[in-house]
Amino acid sequence: MTTVNTQAAPVIDFTKFANLSPFELKDKLIEVAQAVPDRILLDAGRGNPNFLATLPRKAFLRLGDFAIEESERSYSYLNEGFGGIPDGVGVVERFDTFAKANLNRDGVKFLQKAISYANDRLGIDKKDFLHEFVNAFLACNYPVPSRMLTNIEKVVKQYIGEEMYGPMPMTTDFDLFATEGGTASMAYTFASMFNNGLLKKGDKVALVTPIFTPYLEIPELAEYELEIVELRLDEKNWQLPQSEIEKLADTGIKLLCVVNPANPASVKFSNDTLDRLTDFVNTQRKNLFIITDDVYGTFADNFISLFAKLPYNTLCVYSFSKYFGATGWRLGTIGIHYKNVFDDAMRALPEAHQLQLDNRYKTLTPEPRAIKFIDRIVADSRAVALNHTAGLALPQQVQMALFSLSCLMDLEDNYKAACKRIIRERYTTLYKNMGVEIEENADRVDYYTLLELDTLGGKLYGEDFVQWFKDNDKGKDFLFVLAHKTGVILLPGKGFDVVHASARVSLANLTHHDYERIGRETRAVLDGYFAEYQAS
Repeated sequence: MTTVNTQAAPVIDFTKFANLSPFELKDKLIEVAQAVPDRILLDAGRGNPNFLATLPRKAFLRLGDFAIEESERSYSYLNEGFGGIPDGVGVVERFDTFAKANLNRDGVKFLQKAISYANDRLGIDKKDFLHEFVNAFLACNYPVPSRMLTNIEKVVKQYIGEEMYGPMPMTTDFDLFATEGGTASMAYTFASMFNNGLLKKGDKVALVTPIFTPYLEIPELAEYELEIVELRLDEKNWQLPQSEIEKLADTGIKLLCVVNPANPASVKFSNDTLDRLTDFVNTQRKNLFIITDDVYGTFADNFISLFAKLPYNTLCVYSFSKYFGATGWRLGTIGIHYKNVFDDAMRALPEAHQLQLDNRYKTLTPEPRAIKFIDRIVADSRAVALNHTAGLALPQQVQMALFSLSCLMDLEDNYKAACKRIIRERYTTLYKNMGVEIEENADRVDYYTLLELDTLGGKLYGEDFVQWFKDNDKGKDFLFVLAHKTGVILLPGKGFDVVHASARVSLANLTHHDYERIGRETRAVLDGYFAEYQAS
């Protein structure tokens, strides 16, 4: 039985929170919820998953055991605890011996399969593969190449290609830059677009909204001062109407930013939306820059990215954080195809601007104009002067490759199926316990769900109630009432630029039982509003 705290919700001055991001507002909601002692908080705000991939982590540890043995061979005559940099000679034979002696340890068989896969499917020499992995785990050298280690890039490219192209014919004709998570990818990309004259203050950037909050906030920073043009998703089906796509006919719009599947709606672009957007760009905006953030694509069925549909125009941001339960590892990538609009736009800049860029990058090469945009992102990430120390930490790159290999070698997609099942069962449980019938949507992903209070109110209590709810501005305090009365923490849809009163529920970070309670508690609070409506 659901029990709701009968204390009146505290009087809140909402105006002082108007400029807070939803992630900062969450802390205020937690303060309100904690005002009631001895009660369990259910924080379904931030989307940190409570599930993770264990096998590639075990493989990381076993690789570490072997790497340490390899290091200790160099100075075995010295005191214990002293090692050297392995040279790779005989590494394959020694690994075979290590594997036979440790086959009962989880992760060793995985490493054997990974070496075989890399050789057979990707053409990577076994010695080169092992030697790179061993030295990368030991982190005894700077990252060389800075952008990404050679064989690790081949592995991750294959993973990105298979996940982003879905049923489409796949290519790996693109470069990757390994970054400190998707957030670093975003920050580096915006900075380099400005540094290289691809964007300037006052330019227009189109955002497919609602969208992950930083894409709303970054363009407004003082160093950028970009003008935002919104391409609004239809909040009935979360697809992009043709009328919104046609806003891109404005040639003043230099950049389009997309999160696909959407955050907070957690619905992917349908094939129809992808086709219409692709046709429009190919016919009317061939010079448009596109950033697609596809962190949730691996949870979708038959996902196709704009990176695959519009390869010339699109820079892909991908993070390993959600799918592998690895937010703390800080693993992300930037992907750009070999032939791309970013490089072509730089080459087309006026000579005066080219000379400025020559001066910026002159310490890296005698021919700075030959530096590709993605390699300029690498250099800019370390203020150019420290380019020689750029690059993601090598153990992080190893774990990224092992995550990638775990999916590439999972021919039956068992891990993917488990990830999808767990979040979709939670979705069903949440709505069932709210007493709301679920509408099927083949493009829904279910990492999050958006509780649209107008829609829910209409389904549960009728349109007269919805009008009362709007007229009395009840959506403004819903999250605070929910937090105070029940201890449930959700994020405001408004923080992601959702038009109607709404709340984002993460379906990734709590237990199945917790979502039962969230469903019941949310319904109880809505019932309380309905009782207030009836009394009025």
